[in-house]
Amino acid sequence: MKRLFLKTLVAVMALPMISLAHADDKGLVAVSMPTKSSARWIADGDNMVKALKAEGYATDLQYGDDDIPNQLAQIENMVTKKPKVLVIAAIDGTTLTDVLKKAHDAGVKVIAYDRLIKNSPDVDYYATFDNFKVGVLQAQSIVDKLGLKEGKGPFNIELFGGSPDDNNAYFFYNGAMSVLDPYIKSGKLVVRSKQFGMDKVGTLRWDGAVAQARMDNLLSAYYGNAKLDAVLSPYDGLSIGILSSVKGVGYCTAQQPCPIVSGQDAEVPSVKSILHGEQYSTIFKDTRNLAKVTVAMIDAMMQGKQPEVNDTKTYNNGVKIVPSYLLSPVLVDASNWKPVLVDSGYYKESQLK
Repeated sequence: MKRLFLKTLVAVMALPMISLAHADDKGLVAVSMPTKSSARWIADGDNMVKALKAEGYATDLQYGDDDIPNQLAQIENMVTKKPKVLVIAAIDGTTLTDVLKKAHDAGVKVIAYDRLIKNSPDVDYYATFDNFKVGVLQAQSIVDKLGLKEGKGPFNIELFGGSPDDNNAYFFYNGAMSVLDPYIKSGKLVVRSKQFGMDKVGTLRWDGAVAQARMDNLLSAYYGNAKLDAVLSPYDGLSIGILSSVKGVGYCTAQQPCPIVSGQDAEVPSVKSILHGEQYSTIFKDTRNLAKVTVAMIDAMMQGKQPEVNDTKTYNNGVKIVPSYLLSPVLVDASNWKPVLVDSGYYKESQLK
């Protein structure tokens, strides 16, 4: 009996080891994320690793620290480890052509994650959100709050864009301008600085300090005796910098409310700002779903199948149209933050208070 018990015990103790070995037998997936300076990208990395491990893949997750040569070196190192798939959220989507050629030659599949990789034939698929719609939703939140559809105005607005080396920034801006441009042309919206286009309004590396400095300059040059009513901001980190700037000249008080400021990524500081009546809106992109879509693409490729996509026309990277799966973004403001962010399990309510 004692011998039988010991044999049973040994067999039971071996089970977790067998399970762990099985968990890695689908092979390695390398994941390259751009930065840890944004909570959004930390969540992306965590969600990707969790989803990949749940499906039986080993993972190698690295962050590029917003340093292009650093990310390039990391990806080159990843290729030497012979992963099955490379998942890349590029810092600069135009710099990876050579390393992706090496990956392709080594039989490694490549998925561009949320940021399109440009000028490379070796990008197999693209998983992202509907980036044009992100801009549309941002602009619509401003239009609705100002009452432009009801004929109110004119109002003064300033425009901010994302990083010019991020392909998504152009989609955000163009989506927003598809909504705002008719009101600008009719005179209901006035851009006093006359700064239009990504070459004028772009914010390198999505840097909030750069946005704050530009807002300081705009206020000083164009708003000495004029009221700023709204600011198109494509990202929460910029929105916080913009709000810091306007607070410095007396906005966000009972006498002078904050301008209507949009945002993106539903980061905790911006959700808190919305609850405090400062930032007006943000865009929620559920990175848990983006991770699931990406892992489904990986599984399909590993099985020799065609991954599911829902867009084969929009994302031309300069060499090819990259088959894409687009998820839907969600506008969040003071009216719906709890059901969207808390009831979905993305945040705990205590995090946002």
